[in-house]
Amino acid sequence: MPRFSVCVEMIFRHLPFIERLEATAKAGYDAFEFWQWQDKDIGAIAAEASRLHLKVAAFTVGPNIALGTLVDASNHDAYLETMRTAIQHAKHLDCQTIIVTTGNEIAGVSRAAQFDALQRGLERVAHAAAEGGVTMVVEPLNTRVDHAGYFLDHGADAFRIVREIGHPNLRVLYDMYHMQIMDGDLISTIESNIDLIGHFHVADVPGRHEPGTGEINYANIFRRIDATAYAGHVGLEYRPSGDHAASLAGVKALA
Repeated sequence: MPRFSVCVEMIFRHLPFIERLEATAKAGYDAFEFWQWQDKDIGAIAAEASRLHLKVAAFTVGPNIALGTLVDASNHDAYLETMRTAIQHAKHLDCQTIIVTTGNEIAGVSRAAQFDALQRGLERVAHAAAEGGVTMVVEPLNTRVDHAGYFLDHGADAFRIVREIGHPNLRVLYDMYHMQIMDGDLISTIESNIDLIGHFHVADVPGRHEPGTGEINYANIFRRIDATAYAGHVGLEYRPSGDHAASLAGVKALA
């Protein structure tokens, strides 16, 4: 069975944020993740995670709407400054993985030029991650359903740029919901690029609900991940279609 992490931004979202951690523990899970840190009490999260013996699997550098896009080189300095603050919070939370999103494409600028800027930005991200003792995972997202205009929307592009940079502190966050919508061919892609994957996200298609509600054969995918050397977390980032705790029990039964 993979090492699951509960995304408490989507699961138990009906509860106050800090109460979601206890709900995660009561559901039998030992790790959680969240999105941006800017609107949260990091000290309270660290204390509650310690009390409940929960691992903080991942969180994001921050919302790109505030940070700007990494495909614009003029934003890199500000992004790196925010990222260094996130690294300090990661140390407080004993979290080794921080999620990076690229932001949206820039109208009127060639895709090649934007890729060049993104690569230069991610190189700086990787070096700062190494200095801070964390791993950054860059996430491609789908542009057909959820994130129109997002720049990095195909797995192949994410793997290519991370492979070209070649830094051990930069990996790909492979979200199977987003990549099923954009690319399909999940198992072959995972097995061919497992050395570049630093984190997974899980939700079914269509609807972004729990595994078992849509077209993705997650039972088989989980077995294939288990057969690799992957030792990171698989984040459950889905919208429960019914009772939240029951959906989490169903994921364990499926795995």
